[in-house]
Amino acid sequence: MEVHELDINREPPSRELLEKYIDPDLFLDFVSTRSPVFKQRPLPKSKKEAIALMMENPNLIRRPIVIKGATVIFGFDKERYEKL
Repeated sequence: MEVHELDINREPPSRELLEKYIDPDLFLDFVSTRSPVFKQRPLPKSKKEAIALMMENPNLIRRPIVIKGATVIFGFDKERYEKL
């Protein structure tokens, strides 16, 4: 599989990509909840709030983001990678 790396701090994913692929019921699965940011503030309570935080601070997006065709995987998921 060919991999194209992007620095999400220099080239963060678009709001449109986040809106399209983040599940409204599982939005915390897309947030890096271990980030020090959450020691200073509560976790987001909605998809809209989570995306707003991610747009302000791309380091809050679970990494890596793997995109192949219409499939987008946020965070490390060996099983899903193997299926690609």
